[in-house]
Amino acid sequence: MPSKGIQCYSYIGVEGCQVEFCVPGNTVSKNELHTFGNDHLEIDKKFIHGHFNFTGTFSFKVTQNGNQLVFESIEVNVVTGNLEGGNLKSMANQTSIITNEVIVTYGFYDAGTGAADLPNRDQVWVTVTPNHSAWMARLAPPGSPQASKPFSKLFLPAAHDIGMNTMQSADALLQGSCLVDVLTHVNPVFAKIAGMMTHDAVLAIAPNIIRGLAITQKDTLASILSIGARYFEFRPAYLHNAIRPDHPIPDELYFSHSAIPGMQYDEFLHDTVEFLMQNPDEIVVVQLRWDGVPGECARPNDEDLAKYLDNALAPTNGDIVAGGLDDMLHSTIAGLRDQHKRLVLFVNSDSFSTYTDEGNATLDGDSIIAELDALSPEKQAGKPFTNIQCQATATNIPQVVAYSVLAANASSSCLLATKPMCDSKTLPWIQQNAGRLDGDQLVVVMNDFFDGATADVCVEWSRKRLE
Repeated sequence: MPSKGIQCYSYIGVEGCQVEFCVPGNTVSKNELHTFGNDHLEIDKKFIHGHFNFTGTFSFKVTQNGNQLVFESIEVNVVTGNLEGGNLKSMANQTSIITNEVIVTYGFYDAGTGAADLPNRDQVWVTVTPNHSAWMARLAPPGSPQASKPFSKLFLPAAHDIGMNTMQSADALLQGSCLVDVLTHVNPVFAKIAGMMTHDAVLAIAPNIIRGLAITQKDTLASILSIGARYFEFRPAYLHNAIRPDHPIPDELYFSHSAIPGMQYDEFLHDTVEFLMQNPDEIVVVQLRWDGVPGECARPNDEDLAKYLDNALAPTNGDIVAGGLDDMLHSTIAGLRDQHKRLVLFVNSDSFSTYTDEGNATLDGDSIIAELDALSPEKQAGKPFTNIQCQATATNIPQVVAYSVLAANASSSCLLATKPMCDSKTLPWIQQNAGRLDGDQLVVVMNDFFDGATADVCVEWSRKRLE
């Protein structure tokens, strides 16, 4: 009988919590702590009532001490594989559930037939972890021995391409053809897809192309900070000079993914500072860089950057001031707090990164693991910090993006497909092997669609390194 497979990934970091995955005729329950679950379920016609009914429901439920925190479901046609209803159809509906004690992050990928080597099973991941809004305060309370340790002992969770959590700016530009025309010239993958169809057809599906290429986060910055992220890389630039003179959107600095504008820089700084004001013992690190930003997207000068930063810090009345790379590398946690340098911001640091174009252009994460296996203190030596990049860049594989776009719905981004498959390998590797790294060098762990498991693994390594 026809069926549709669903691969279910889970991680639980809170006692008393359970994740339950359910399809007609089968239920899998997970409650092991700090364990990465990977379970296969099938929505099978033989368990679906009705001779002419081919639609079965997949659901997951999260409980804490028997009390339901989250319930999500999706109806799947086992013949076509199409989604027919439910609240997992859109990435926009897959935002994290945040309580004072627990955060549930989750995501869903709507798989096709396995074309372009993408999975033919739907993919779902669920993490249940503590609310990490104040994890630095918990691990290194003011006055504690841990607070007197160097800040560089920490493992910082990081959200990759933090500014690409929204289509708002891109959607505004897509009211005309300006962004499509620019991307056709500056982005090889976009150009390859555009070359398959007429200009009008490209305009019609441009939002799907951009969403598949560029959207790497699905939560607000405030939520991502609560989940536990403490390091960000931001690429602030103005609109491409073929677009900027027409002022289709405010003439401000935006996060730039190629020539695609994302979050406004002033919004990023405002929300970060607001979080720091609400959490007076936390420290956030921001690196500004411009790799991959076309030269036609004007970069801010020093005066621009100072103005944006001053405006963001003004409401703190001196309670928060900006630190720099030297502060991060040579100060203790207590020292940064005492000097109010809880927003550490610097430009273009030559950190050691595990990312390579070849290694991260993967669908299953194996080549990323090969890069991690090669990590050693010798490779880290001489660098200010190490950046472990867990995210796959399947968007560098044109046929994968082409299929994802042409078969697009709101849950078919190839980045949603690779996210749980890679995490199920990279995060256990870090959990088990990060002790081989230089224990005195700051480590960043970066990921797409930032989740609780990434944060939890980093927080635990921070705890160990502060002992």
